Amino acid sequence: MDALATLLDGPRARGAFLLRSVLTPPWSLRIEDGAPVTLLYMLRNDGWIVPGSEPPVPLRPGDIAVVRGPAPYTVADAPGTPPRIVIRPGQVSTTPQGEELCEEMDLGVRTWGDAPERTGDRGDLGEGRDPAGAPGGPEDSEGAAVMISGTYQMDGEISRRLLTALPHVLVLPRGSWDSPLPGLLAGEIVREAPGQDVVLDRLLDLMLIAVLREWFSRPEAGARSWFAAQSDPVVGPALRLLHDEPAYPWTVAALAGRIGVSRAALGRRFTDLVGEPPMAYLTNWRLALAADLLREPDATIAAVARKVGYGSPFALSAAFKRVRGVSPQQHRDAVAAS
Repeated sequence: MDALATLLDGPRARGAFLLRSVLTPPWSLRIEDGAPVTLLYMLRNDGWIVPGSEPPVPLRPGDIAVVRGPAPYTVADAPGTPPRIVIRPGQVSTTPQGEELCEEMDLGVRTWGDAPERTGDRGDLGEGRDPAGAPGGPEDSEGAAVMISGTYQMDGEISRRLLTALPHVLVLPRGSWDSPLPGLLAGEIVREAPGQDVVLDRLLDLMLIAVLREWFSRPEAGARSWFAAQSDPVVGPALRLLHDEPAYPWTVAALAGRIGVSRAALGRRFTDLVGEPPMAYLTNWRLALAADLLREPDATIAAVARKVGYGSPFALSAAFKRVRGVSPQQHRDAVAAS
């Protein structure tokens, strides 16, 4: 498995909050939910993402954005529109004064807002596509903005490695990439059928993975060393081996032998491209995996140690405490408390 695939293997929607919003101008949502990552798909009319201290980012119909939390931000019809709705933890919507709006703004199946829709505007994939290729059309309230948002609650160590590689806001403009996923998500979000939540979770996962894969392949992404190194003919195979077989008793010599290069050549090239020696990278990777495995209440420290390449729970505990400053049990207790 390559470096990006391994990092993307962590995020899973599993009941992520997925909503279609229909809002009449002037509209402004202050997002204070603390979510680590949110995907926004602008179906109709323009919007803006206003991060705390960074310049506003425009959203045009068909654009897809990924916003990295947990810092608050605003999504509005214009950068200067004051917040009219606040989205709080648990996806509770209120007025700025704290009055709840969830029931008042409910428009039906996974749809919410202040612009009532006419019968028929439920995501039909036949007639009524907007210019971005999304469902809907004349049936929407005139001038209403339509936006799909998918909010993840990712809290693992592997996911954190991915999130820290992202800017606070990234946008893929309409037409800059080709994928059927946005249209599929827009069509499915307003449907009710057995297993629909699972279908939507998987579509959201695919959307996020497709968007991030496209983003990281672009020069403006300033891809992190682990992403750039995966295409190297020497370091790429080394990274895949470390990710696929973290429990193997690796040495630089063993890794170099599997790839077919000298120990010195691998060590030098790996350090130059990744930013740390192979064994230091392996240690950090093993401990990140261990930190995620320790979230499972039934996983013993001994079992986790075996899965990530430590001969005993004592060896894992020593490495964990040396690198992370706490023992595996302290880490587990902290996760449970949070």
